[in-house]
Amino acid sequence: MKKFFETLKNCWKVEDLRQRLLITILFTAIYRFGSFVVLPGINPAKLATLQSQTAGGLMSLLDMFSGGAFSNASIFALGIMPYISASIVMQLLAVAVPYFQKMQREGESGHKKINWYTRLLTIAILVFQAPAYLMNLKVQASQALASGISWTIFIIPATIILAAGSMFILWLGERITDKGVGNGISLIIMIGIMARLPQAFVQEVSSRFTAISGGGLVMFIAEILILYAVVCAAILLVQGTRKIPVQYAKRLVGNKQYGGARQYIPLKLFAANVMPIIFAQALMFIPLAIVKYQSENASWVVRSLMDNHSPLYNAVYVILIIAFTYFYTAITLNPTQMAEDMKRNNGFIPGIKPGKDTAEYIDTIMSRITLPGSLFIAFIAVMPALAGLLDVQQAFSQFFGGTSLLILVGVVIDTLQQIESHLMMRHYDGLLNSGHTRNNGGVSAY
Repeated sequence: MKKFFETLKNCWKVEDLRQRLLITILFTAIYRFGSFVVLPGINPAKLATLQSQTAGGLMSLLDMFSGGAFSNASIFALGIMPYISASIVMQLLAVAVPYFQKMQREGESGHKKINWYTRLLTIAILVFQAPAYLMNLKVQASQALASGISWTIFIIPATIILAAGSMFILWLGERITDKGVGNGISLIIMIGIMARLPQAFVQEVSSRFTAISGGGLVMFIAEILILYAVVCAAILLVQGTRKIPVQYAKRLVGNKQYGGARQYIPLKLFAANVMPIIFAQALMFIPLAIVKYQSENASWVVRSLMDNHSPLYNAVYVILIIAFTYFYTAITLNPTQMAEDMKRNNGFIPGIKPGKDTAEYIDTIMSRITLPGSLFIAFIAVMPALAGLLDVQQAFSQFFGGTSLLILVGVVIDTLQQIESHLMMRHYDGLLNSGHTRNNGGVSAY
């Protein structure tokens, strides 16, 4: 605890870091405030049916990702997920379509063009999702619309407001990334998830201590121990690495000798961080859009895909996580480029020829450590469904694993590491300079 307060004191001493933290807090506060700003013409006191709809199933996850804005009929109801969906499509196009492949290789100018296309696609998705959300609102809470206003007339300005609200959240996330601390988009998602934790915790405590069968205290303690174990496992996975030794050849420049030392390349077990989880979850929301948030007339397959505790949903979810883990690792880590950089600096892996053989060796190592990492992260992702079998309240079971826990762990560690880097540049100690979350290559997995 003493170290925590010392770190806060050091953060306040560094002017640049202090400003970044204050900007981050300000923008996240704006986001949370907007989550309670109801659409014009909607009476928030008459949204009980909509809030009941989002109390369970996949709708509860959608509401959690929006920080409760979905069930509040807020101007931020659609959240950041349309942008995530657009990002998935653009990254797939960057791999499969030559035009976008060329654009990605153009460096900064190419990335700006891709970001522009991503925003256009986000707007297109919003134009589709906003009316779907409003139609669901009409079915669930038509009485919430103020008298004298026609739903037909209401939909047009409400669609514009919802689309503008989602784009404003995107703008907030980008400002946090540029002017604040951490990845702004991931941080906004994390804030929305954390907003649900206190209420979910209180509900779980209440349900355990009012259980008719008894033994509520023992079960609650067991839940907390399991939750602690899962959190520790997630931290170890996010931080775990496999280190590849690299020997640098000696070379003379003038009268000075350079190189000759052995270094290590840390390859993370889960190099893709939380992005495959976010991408997989975004795709799992597609059935909601297909049936316009109504499951009465949907087929068995669609109903199963809308139930996050069904075997079909979790099977598809696991496959998507594994696939996106390999995909995201492949586009973020280029073994060929790593081998070329190593060769250019007179480096080589002992026992491996420089060039093509080195690239193949690194690719093989990445494949070997990505598979168990993706399987383990997929297991953690389906933990909420397993927790539901133990009669854990659904709102609280989301924190036993799944998207919620992985995003919380990944984003918190990433944010702390960025704060740590700012402190270390000014020769201050941070929270991560000791213990198993240390930012110096992580915990070796081998």
